[in-house]
Amino acid sequence: MMIWSRRAILGAALVLASAGAAQAQGLRVGVTAGPHAEVLEVVRKVAAERGLDIRVVEFTDYVVPNQALAAGDLDANSFQHEPYLRNQIAKAGWKLVKAGTTTASPQGIYSKRYKRIGDLPAGATIAIQNDPSNGARSLQILHANGVIALRDPSNGAATVADIAENPKRFRFVELDAAQLARALDDVDAASINNNYAIQAGLSPVTDPLIKEPVEGPWVNIIAVREADREKPWVRALVDAYRSQPVKDFILARFKGAYVPTW
Repeated sequence: MMIWSRRAILGAALVLASAGAAQAQGLRVGVTAGPHAEVLEVVRKVAAERGLDIRVVEFTDYVVPNQALAAGDLDANSFQHEPYLRNQIAKAGWKLVKAGTTTASPQGIYSKRYKRIGDLPAGATIAIQNDPSNGARSLQILHANGVIALRDPSNGAATVADIAENPKRFRFVELDAAQLARALDDVDAASINNNYAIQAGLSPVTDPLIKEPVEGPWVNIIAVREADREKPWVRALVDAYRSQPVKDFILARFKGAYVPTW
């Protein structure tokens, strides 16, 4: 028979209380407001049926969710593609990793002034994201559609300086991704991430002048801290996300603006 000292009993009680508090708080998963938050709400319900308690934490930009995850204020996040995560890790040194893929969201170039990309006049202003991965993504869309030519079309960190050919002498304005939809009135065209496009009342399926294919490196992911990668809740979170009810919701709600990758 094991005999517990008073100190050991007190210590065990504190550990159990701490574990109970963590369980009551739930698994903290960060998302950007809009589509990612809508999807995660469905994930939360699926996970709850499987005994996993998720607390959804919303953000309004792309930077803070990774900062919060690295600092331990989140347990996971779901809002970004892997090239963006890699770029952030390279700059900040965060020990974050991909836990699984979620959705693809083909990004497009929008305009309130022109109906076709070929209608943009010489010297037109095009707004793109000011972070390297999303800015490169926008330049790759323009390259793929013959608007510009990049020196290396496969470069996931290409910038405006990497444009080799710009026959119509387009001017590029680099803005925070969250500002691009609001800037659409002030520029000739803008490349807008789907979550911000939807929040602005744009349809990523029908409104873009041009857009990228579903296939490519820009698939969204769930990220966790490297130290948590093998923990059972990570697999449970990914499995809840990649479930049939979540897939059905994405297909019905977003109709091609977001596409399940499973």
